[in-house]
Amino acid sequence: MKSKFLNSLILAALAVPGVAMAADAPEHTVTSNIGLVSNYLYRGISQTGGEAALQGGFDYAHASGVYAGVWGSNVSWIGPLLGASNSSLELDTYAGYKGGFAGDFSYDVGYLRYNYTGVYPPTSTTKADTDEIYGALGWKWVALKYSHSLGDTFGMDKASGTSYVELNASYPIADMGITLGAHYGKQTYKGTVADALETAGTSATYSDYKLSASKDFSGYVVGLAYSSTNSPEGLGKFNNVVLADGSNIDNGKATAVLSLTRAF
Repeated sequence: MKSKFLNSLILAALAVPGVAMAADAPEHTVTSNIGLVSNYLYRGISQTGGEAALQGGFDYAHASGVYAGVWGSNVSWIGPLLGASNSSLELDTYAGYKGGFAGDFSYDVGYLRYNYTGVYPPTSTTKADTDEIYGALGWKWVALKYSHSLGDTFGMDKASGTSYVELNASYPIADMGITLGAHYGKQTYKGTVADALETAGTSATYSDYKLSASKDFSGYVVGLAYSSTNSPEGLGKFNNVVLADGSNIDNGKATAVLSLTRAF
């Protein structure tokens, strides 16, 4: 309980309202956000065992296109899968550069570090912490993004070259304050663990799909999404996890997610 309370305080601190540094077309801008979701899904896989999550972060942006930020959420998968204790917080740090060209085209390149709290047992050699670089190309309301892992990936050791490719569409209906979204992604794992799964007749590679809709109520955005994956049952790192009490959690199953977010 003490750990969960401390994590909640940390996430609340991340949601301090942002301040623009100048009145008109600021050179430096700081914004913040806070959200509550019924289930924290990442790349189609539940990070909270189907439970709710409190999330928040803040971002810095320079007029040149340079940006950096931090974002956090409670999670629950690290303990059951990697044996770590006090492992209920994900805190991501990132930095990059974005811009546009030819009117309707945009691009975004950067680095993202997934940081996870946790005390690992002496026999554990692989932590959940993960480093990725990414690049995205957008046109109007459609964007294609590629993320590339630099080493150990979400608890899979020697997984450099693991990648995630995603196609996202976000179409705003301005006069109604509604945004419709669609997503397809493919996670492809590389390395010794992925090779072992292939040898065993399964695969670490999977795809995820999502349809979503959200509406802005005076700055409070309410969203509803439906997500599904084809994550194979043999992929024990994420799917069909058996807990210490013998219960089973399918973290890759199809599910609907409600969300409430606010940006400042």
